[in-house]
Amino acid sequence: MAAYVIFDVEISDPQQYQSFMLGVKPALEAAGARYLARGGTHKVYEGDWNPRRIVLLEFPSVAAWEEFYNGATYQGLKSVRDACSSARLVSVDGL
Repeated sequence: MAAYVIFDVEISDPQQYQSFMLGVKPALEAAGARYLARGGTHKVYEGDWNPRRIVLLEFPSVAAWEEFYNGATYQGLKSVRDACSSARLVSVDGL
């Protein structure tokens, strides 16, 4: 069953964030993930959520997502991401 990962990201240093992106894209591909949305226009229809920049990823499974997230490659890249952005992050099982 697919897993979907939703990031709500605020980027404070776009140049440094680009270095994160250069590393994370091939790591995501190696994990079998794919981008479904990345920073496109969004609109809130209900509630008080005010997302900043939305990134939506699809992983083959929750296990694949958790292996990626907890793995050495992403944890090394995460320190770069954390230095130049802040994020909210959730995953949800697909149907």
